[in-house]
Amino acid sequence: MPNNSVKRIVWLAVAGLFSLGAAQAGEKTHGLSAFGDLKYKPGFSHFEYVNPDAPKGGTIRIRGIDSYDSLNPFVLKGVSAVGVGLIYGTLMERAMDEPDALYGYIAESAEIADDRTSMIFHLNPKAVFSDNSPVTAADVVFTFNALIKDGHPQFRVLLADVAKAEALSERSVRFHFRIPSNRGLPLQLAELPVLSARYYEKVPFSATSLKPPVASGPYTVKEAEPGRYIVYGRIKNYWADNLPVMRGRYNFDKVRVEYFRDRGVSFEAFFAGAYDFHEEFTSRAWATQYDRPPVRDGRIKRETLPDNTPSGVQAFFFNQRREKFSDRRVRTALDLAFDFEWTNKTLFYGLYKRTNSMYENSTLAAHQMPDAAELALLEPLRDRVPPEVFRAPYISPRSDGSGRNRANLRKAAKLLREAGWRIEDNRRLVDAKGEPLTVEFLLYERSFTRIINPYVRNLKRIGVNATIRIVDVANFQNRLKKYDFDVIVQRYVQPNTPGIEQKTYFSSEMADVPGSRNLAGIKDPAVDALIDKIIAAKDRGALIAATRALDRVLMWNNYVVPQWYKGSHNIAYWDKYSRPAVKPKYDLGVLDTWWFDTAKARRIGATAEGN
Repeated sequence: MPNNSVKRIVWLAVAGLFSLGAAQAGEKTHGLSAFGDLKYKPGFSHFEYVNPDAPKGGTIRIRGIDSYDSLNPFVLKGVSAVGVGLIYGTLMERAMDEPDALYGYIAESAEIADDRTSMIFHLNPKAVFSDNSPVTAADVVFTFNALIKDGHPQFRVLLADVAKAEALSERSVRFHFRIPSNRGLPLQLAELPVLSARYYEKVPFSATSLKPPVASGPYTVKEAEPGRYIVYGRIKNYWADNLPVMRGRYNFDKVRVEYFRDRGVSFEAFFAGAYDFHEEFTSRAWATQYDRPPVRDGRIKRETLPDNTPSGVQAFFFNQRREKFSDRRVRTALDLAFDFEWTNKTLFYGLYKRTNSMYENSTLAAHQMPDAAELALLEPLRDRVPPEVFRAPYISPRSDGSGRNRANLRKAAKLLREAGWRIEDNRRLVDAKGEPLTVEFLLYERSFTRIINPYVRNLKRIGVNATIRIVDVANFQNRLKKYDFDVIVQRYVQPNTPGIEQKTYFSSEMADVPGSRNLAGIKDPAVDALIDKIIAAKDRGALIAATRALDRVLMWNNYVVPQWYKGSHNIAYWDKYSRPAVKPKYDLGVLDTWWFDTAKARRIGATAEGN
């Protein structure tokens, strides 16, 4: 699905010099920002990237893969339905044309104590849940306690510095901090979902459930059949429709997610009119498979739009909880065996760039030699980081693109010998005990096998017994949460302003927490120290220096084999929608800024419900 279509559920924490815009500590403010002034001043009417007069109505259909078994995205159990974030509202709403600013939504204002040991959110008196019961401070307190006690383990890391939540009145709630707040903590709290305490008196919060919950967002679940579809219906006369943060947004009466077992089947279904919007992530398909009647006659539009967000990293993640991947020389050898140049030329039509950073497509990426500010952070860690950190920016191994990759494979074989592996029977690598070096790639659908198969062949050429295993989504998610895998393909999406969420990706304390995002199992004191520097940075310059220093250490440790990025969105859609003249800088804005265009739909013979 489009990456903009769901509110952040396990929200991205932010870092930076905490700012209240024009307000001062101890005063109410309509918005919060990590760095600098807020773009939107008190009394603003709407975000600049929306059409405040956009008509309401119609349906948009998007795609889901495999199935789901839960409408509760806040717990470790289960597979959540695509789009489920549409039914949940948050205390404040993120502006998608600013790096890290939020404005009043369920909480109409916020204030932070002069000593930064607490903050208060003042709730909008008009705020109600989907059953029209009022949203109160007691609901916010319940939400915080439920997430800490029974929510996904990541909440306990992100909110570790919050001592307690306290209802001051029916509409005001105070969060007490254990220490004066770090820069990101107030914004983390501002993105808290708000759950109904009364509803969860009867329904266990910790359980997966397909019962549509009482929730606080602009949509409710209307229909659900796992494996086939889920339909979200817009709440008519939603209490927040005319708030500045909501005006001109969430214009579709229905958002329908059509589920398919296979990406190839779903691709063909798109051209048959089974769903309306498709973001293309496969370069070969974008280059060769769109010359079809609906595209040629204009019923389907194709566009490439800029992606101004950090691309983060898509990579092969090797599970270092397994001893065979604990040696950096082994990981480096596996990196050398992946032939990106051949893959890009042969499979991707040269449309991608190689990823060389955890923060690709941003100023956070360490693509130059370390400067003085970075060296000041790295020097105390010199004996704990790879020496290459100080010598050069990380660049992934390169080949001549011929497909032979002999030079890199020779280097890989040499590193494996140095790490204690030897060739047995002239064909397989074994350790001192005679155990073979095996590598299993775990997938939940087949489309990626065409990319992994050449990698598998290269690994076998140096004696690694590499295989691919494909399981269903539920099994995949279960194995992921238990770290029961050798290698998986995942993408880390990084925020514009990194902060405490870096702990969930890379810190030692999260390495063994079930369901954490530290998929590689990184336990590195140098990494932990640099994450602390990111969280403590006093301005954006210090933040960039700390993030780049961390980037160097992560990449030169070869914790992952990075893949590729393109810094743009390739989208196709049936031509029955319109959108604002201005795209949100940090989002696609499909589900929350586009609208159904009756005249366009009539021209292509479409109806409000579908083709």
